[in-house]
Amino acid sequence: MPFNLRGPELLVLVLIILLLFGAKRLPDVARGMGRSLRIFKAETKDLHAGDAESGTDAPAPVEGSSPPPSLPAAADEAEDAKPQAERAES
Repeated sequence: MPFNLRGPELLVLVLIILLLFGAKRLPDVARGMGRSLRIFKAETKDLHAGDAESGTDAPAPVEGSSPPPSLPAAADEAEDAKPQAERAES
């Protein structure tokens, strides 16, 4: 058993959960958790299948998207932003 929980500890844990959530809400909580786990498993299976098909871990580029800006271009933009900020303060 995980965490070395035995009968008395499990009983106390179940009683605390019943007090917190109430007997009416527990089936709804369990149903929601089951749905979430099912969706999560399906999505991870799709991701693994997609990785196996492409043969790479890198995401495929999206059509029509531009490549990310290079570092020098980003540095130029940062330098251009400084004078604009100084002009705005004046």
